[in-house]
Amino acid sequence: MKSYLSLIPISAKVHRRQNRMTLLCIISAVFMVTAVFSMADMGIRMEQTRLLSKHGSLESLSSSTMAQTLYMVAAFLFVLILFAGVLMISSSINTNVAQRTKFFGTMRCIGMSKQQIIRFVRLEALSWCKTAIPVGIVLGIIITWELCAALRFFVGDEFSDMPLLGVSLIGIISGVIVGLITVLIAASSPAKRAAKVSPMSAVSGNSENIKTIHGVNTNIRQVEISLGIHHAVSAKKNFILMTSSFALSIILFLSFSVLIQFVGYIMPQSSNTADINITSNEGANSIDDSLLISIKAVAGVKQVFGRRDVLDVLAKIHSQSDTIDMISYDDFDLDCLTKDKQLRNGSHTEKVYGNSSYVLAVWDENNPLKVGDKIQIGSEELEISGLLKYNPFNDDGSTDGKVTLITSGETFVRLTGITSYSLVSIQLTRDATNENVTEISNLLDESFTFHDMREQHTRSTYIAFMLFVYGFLIIITLVSILNIMNSISMSVSARIKQYGAMRAVGMDKHQITKMIAAEAFTYSLSGCIVGVLIGLFISKLLYDNLITTHFSYAVWNIPAAPIAIVLVVVTITTILAVYAPSKRIRSMAVTDTINEL
Repeated sequence: MKSYLSLIPISAKVHRRQNRMTLLCIISAVFMVTAVFSMADMGIRMEQTRLLSKHGSLESLSSSTMAQTLYMVAAFLFVLILFAGVLMISSSINTNVAQRTKFFGTMRCIGMSKQQIIRFVRLEALSWCKTAIPVGIVLGIIITWELCAALRFFVGDEFSDMPLLGVSLIGIISGVIVGLITVLIAASSPAKRAAKVSPMSAVSGNSENIKTIHGVNTNIRQVEISLGIHHAVSAKKNFILMTSSFALSIILFLSFSVLIQFVGYIMPQSSNTADINITSNEGANSIDDSLLISIKAVAGVKQVFGRRDVLDVLAKIHSQSDTIDMISYDDFDLDCLTKDKQLRNGSHTEKVYGNSSYVLAVWDENNPLKVGDKIQIGSEELEISGLLKYNPFNDDGSTDGKVTLITSGETFVRLTGITSYSLVSIQLTRDATNENVTEISNLLDESFTFHDMREQHTRSTYIAFMLFVYGFLIIITLVSILNIMNSISMSVSARIKQYGAMRAVGMDKHQITKMIAAEAFTYSLSGCIVGVLIGLFISKLLYDNLITTHFSYAVWNIPAAPIAIVLVVVTITTILAVYAPSKRIRSMAVTDTINEL
């Protein structure tokens, strides 16, 4: 048979509706990879511009942490997208093949060999790339332009060199590669399945093993539920693909929740981050509190707060003498500890405010302190009412074996008699001007050091990373949802004759709906179990390698909130997936379902 390949464009027109989801999956995969690598390339170009203006050469580009990080993240996302695309496209093609059992059986009857069937399915899949890949690349380029413009004009000055309307050859090539690879890998298994269709199937139009239905156990379930579960698990390859589709969204969600935490660790965003810091050149605790009153009166000042500290104070802990550090926090600083969730479970900051006998301590896994412990300082006995998760006064968050206590300002003054500050921090309003900053600076004499911290803020970069991670996650989730809904709908269409036969022997519309629901929830339940188990394993693995390795105080906990969110999403998706096909079945006459091809 020489002209069988001419059937490919005809088949594409006939099955245009069924192929819609497959095209969407290919477009999504190409679009995401194109956007990811294009953004990484734009970031590298921005770094090149910065290095040229700063050093006059690009010699340090190869050692740039930003450049290495961007391409590592892009490569990681490439693998995830490739894996997700293969699962989604394979599931769609597999169901498509199941619907055309009679077609492939007929082709075998008129002389098409198994190898020709395999080639037909693969070339048919590749024919979708002619439309899907260009569309995906164009969408990827457009979203890259929009993101670059948003970063340059709305996020922050650190993205002022971000190129606009740039086209990345690396992004385009990566998009084309992922499109072709996903389609070829995804079409491999369905092609082999189509080749196994015997000529006898042209008569029946169904290659499924109907004899196994007699083995369905109905002792503990209604027959329609038993049949629905049987439909789900009887076709093993389809069951694995459907389970994987559900599981993949859960695994990605749990994995990306770790990336969100990772960004939070490398770029911590604290509510008490200062725009300006003032220290004294005359030594610790030498800034008079009258300066804070003067600064508060300056226009553009949002918040002023200070800290006092004394080091190596003799104290008794667990009846043993030791030296500790004490630092005072104003009320605003104490409020931020709770707001930023910097305290371990069981902490009670409300006891620390005012003139009290309660303090906070910095926690460390090698530190023996716990909530409720007593510390003796002179004649005063203090009780620990809360523990900080890490040491905010050390870059790596560790205590280095030193006990550090945080007190309220009033408690600190009572214990030490010191009323002056060692550090004054200032937060500015959004509309603060350089003239306002100059006015603050003019309040100081040569005994003070003025530190303008505004250029060191990472909030803009943090927001950019968060938008990127959440945006990518939302796209993956939406594509997964659409794929699940489409796959269940196509699975129902593939068994349309069976439903017609069941209607003919007395099964009512309500029972048909319950049968479809049982099939869908079997997929979702198995997918949730597999997804949560694998997702937790990957979450722990990523957390240990990305976070715990660099931040020893970080402790992995089961991500209960992300799990709850994703389970709710999966449940809603399953309900929606059941509604459309069951409504279609209920609206069809029995004769129509029996005669449906």
